Amino acid sequence: MQRWMNSLQGRLGIGLTLGVTVLWLLAALASGLVLRTELDEAFDSGLEETAQRILPLAVTEILNRDPLTPPQQIAALRSKLAVNTHQELISYVVRGADGTLLLRSHDVDLALFAPLPNPGFSTQTEHRLYGESAVSGSIFIEVAEPLVHRQQAMLSAMWALLMPLLFLIPLSLFGTWFWVRVSLRSVLAYKATLATRGAGDLSPITEAALPSEIAPVSEAVNQLLQRLRRALESERSFTANSAHELRTPLASALAQVQRLQHATTDSALQDRARQIEVSLQKLSQLSEKLLQLAKAEGGALVAGTAYDVVPVLRYLMTELSRLTAESKLQLKVPDTAVLIMMDIDALGILLRNLVENAHKYGASESDINVSLSKTGILSVSNTCTVLAPEVLSGLTGRFVRGQNDIKNVREGAKENTELNDQQSVKQGAGLGLAIVQAIALGAGGNLTLHSPATSQTDGFEVRVQLPLA
Repeated sequence: MQRWMNSLQGRLGIGLTLGVTVLWLLAALASGLVLRTELDEAFDSGLEETAQRILPLAVTEILNRDPLTPPQQIAALRSKLAVNTHQELISYVVRGADGTLLLRSHDVDLALFAPLPNPGFSTQTEHRLYGESAVSGSIFIEVAEPLVHRQQAMLSAMWALLMPLLFLIPLSLFGTWFWVRVSLRSVLAYKATLATRGAGDLSPITEAALPSEIAPVSEAVNQLLQRLRRALESERSFTANSAHELRTPLASALAQVQRLQHATTDSALQDRARQIEVSLQKLSQLSEKLLQLAKAEGGALVAGTAYDVVPVLRYLMTELSRLTAESKLQLKVPDTAVLIMMDIDALGILLRNLVENAHKYGASESDINVSLSKTGILSVSNTCTVLAPEVLSGLTGRFVRGQNDIKNVREGAKENTELNDQQSVKQGAGLGLAIVQAIALGAGGNLTLHSPATSQTDGFEVRVQLPLA
């Protein structure tokens, strides 16, 4: 219900339906007041016409009957002669000017009438009366009608006015909802386009025929996306260019250092040259990771056509096994094809970083297990001590290398724990999982970290949901 009220369709549907209902009720009330006046006039006119039609007949009967016959006997006689007794809506009495009863209708209640006849209209608690005179005011007829008859007619008319609301309210609600939905079709399409976009897709959103109230919002969003795209492109270009430009001088410097090691016999100079070599290797590794990160954040991570990832994983594992001679790679893939839409180069970078991460931070000479499910979940796990939840939550950050860096980041330390150069090289650049996360999200998948690994008491596991075709 809350979701319905928060939507534009719900607000318009309920608001317009309530508005139509209130207007209908007001119209019914106004119609009822007018109808009551008209009904009273119609019933009064009918009451007057009835008296005027009965009065000549009553006068004729009274003048033609035996004068010695008591009036009461005539009324009683008429009652006895009545074959079908029934309750009449209109009753009347004919009396003289002094109130003497001359004639009456069947089953009339004489208590309704005043002792002396009154001409014209009058109203009692439950009846409406009309009096008319004849023969120079010597004979009077008074006609009475129950007010309940008018009330029933009024209630029937009001019910006829209000009964359509039983159908109008749901029909109005559905009609408003349907028409608003049709009218907002372009807005809903715009919403669906935004919802299905990947995090790396910053291209302009083109939706035709947007309402004039929404079109400026779309233009503002496209302008914001353009500014964001330019800012990210500038950052990625700087990262990629910097890393690319560093590769050649780093390779040259590394070659010179290696030549120096072989050319000199001074042990102190050789040790210093080895330290320089390790630092250069670390810079070279960082340059390579920065290039991978720039590619991961640069888009183009979705393949144009779907392909079976199983043979690709087998090939990549063969290549990666040469880099992890100390650890044994275990691959488990389904027998059936698993079609995905991730760029093959991006998949290679993703798997390489996952395997390198498991090799560097896993227990020495432990197996690295790589598996793929039929639903496209790629899992890489290794043996290690269980990581705390706060450590897991920070591993996807940039330049984070395990628990020491996580602790330092949490505590706001300005400098990381001192490590020697050999440990730094083994630990890597601290960008592996950041690259994996950027590729997974940019391709439309997701990344989850688990420690202990699934169905184990220790270890670390990374699970990536690949984008299925």
